[in-house]
Amino acid sequence: MPRFAANLTMLYGEHPFLDRFAAAAADGFEGVEFLFPYAFAPADLAARLRGHGLAQVLFNAPPGDWDAGERGLAALPGREDEFRSGFLQALDYAEALDCTRLHVMAGLAPAGVERARLQATYEANLAWAAAQAAAAGRDVLIEPINPRDMPGYVLTRQDEAHRIVQALGAPNLKVQMDLYHCQIVEGDLATRIREHLPGGRIGHFQIAGVPMRHEPDLGELNFPYLFDLIDEVAATCGWQGWIGCEYRPARGAVAGGTSAGLGWLRARRG
Repeated sequence: MPRFAANLTMLYGEHPFLDRFAAAAADGFEGVEFLFPYAFAPADLAARLRGHGLAQVLFNAPPGDWDAGERGLAALPGREDEFRSGFLQALDYAEALDCTRLHVMAGLAPAGVERARLQATYEANLAWAAAQAAAAGRDVLIEPINPRDMPGYVLTRQDEAHRIVQALGAPNLKVQMDLYHCQIVEGDLATRIREHLPGGRIGHFQIAGVPMRHEPDLGELNFPYLFDLIDEVAATCGWQGWIGCEYRPARGAVAGGTSAGLGWLRARRG
């Protein structure tokens, strides 16, 4: 069975952030992910992980000014120094949290900047980040994000992400395949899983129901089938990654709202 990680940025919103670790563990999660750790001291986060027997499986490198609308720096010309200092900070957190995967956000395409220049900046920054991460025993992940949720994001398609990964050739540069984003942009999820997972370049999956980004049993996708497919393909290629539950609970940030919506996970566990 796939290993599921609770996304603490989106789940258990009724609790203060540091209390969400306990809530996830109480519901049987063995791993967690979140967007950004930087508002908290690494030692405080590490203590929560240890105290509740949780693995930190993923978080994002600094994205620029998130509150001002920035969504990553890796593809933005002129922001290279900021990107690199932020990535080194992420590596420090990854060491403290024993996290092996760092997601690097590409950013929103600035008006008037040619696509070729964005691409060259993106690939140069990714090559540098992958080299730094390799020395620390970490993977760098890139994620295609749909333009409905994030208009103007530089990377939107699986084939483009895999082209970049293959072109750069760093063994620790991989794709974060969010099935929610992929369904909205491309569809044909089963074919794409069969195509990309055996190649060893998918570092992480994420899930949410489509179209509302609620629990995976709400919406148009047949997630039990897709989970079985991931199990089937993983067994043939040795993939042992995680599936991040990056969705907004349909009940909202109310007491017990996330837990009440985990019927899909309890059914999966039998």
